[in-house]
Amino acid sequence: MEQYHDLIVDLLKAFGETFKMLGISLTCSILFGIPLGLALFTTSRGLFFDNRALNLIGGFAVNIVRSVPFVILLVILLPLTQWVVGSTIGPVAASVPLSVAAIAFYARLVESSLREIDSGVIEAAHAMGASPIQIVRHFLIAESLPGILRGLTVTAVSLIGYSAMAGIVGGGGVGDLAIRYGYYRYQTNVMITTVVALIIFVQLVQMIGDHYAERADKS
Repeated sequence: MEQYHDLIVDLLKAFGETFKMLGISLTCSILFGIPLGLALFTTSRGLFFDNRALNLIGGFAVNIVRSVPFVILLVILLPLTQWVVGSTIGPVAASVPLSVAAIAFYARLVESSLREIDSGVIEAAHAMGASPIQIVRHFLIAESLPGILRGLTVTAVSLIGYSAMAGIVGGGGVGDLAIRYGYYRYQTNVMITTVVALIIFVQLVQMIGDHYAERADKS
């Protein structure tokens, strides 16, 4: 009985660390990923902030981050992590590479959602005399909101998997628990418990994301 009590305590602590990593990185993806996605879209050829050089530089930087496997990105960004938070161990430290990966990943999803908007919407906004900022706020974001929310859900689910990888380098969370107990100590019950808990967590995130995306689509 005491063994199961310790497992529950460790699992709750691990999920608390995972929630912390997910919360920080998702917040960063929203604060920086949406503006970056908007910048990639509005600086593309033929739009009102047309800037080919800026678009190429931004797109290239995003592609570099997305091309690097996350485990390698964790190692590459260790100096940045040390500089930002003063440590390379723990959930807050793991949130730095998670945030970098999330921003690049989500920016592309936001850009893709914006590209699905009918060009007639932008032309109609121009015809009504709307400024570029008004077009972004009242037309682009409003029209692409369901896609932006679905992209956020996809990003959140991906970050859950990434956060589990962060346990390899001492990031804590569910991944660290599974590795320490399920792999090094051969406690299969711990591994199965963490996997089941992660499956349930992902399903909940997906259901919540789909719910809000559908509401935005109907409004």
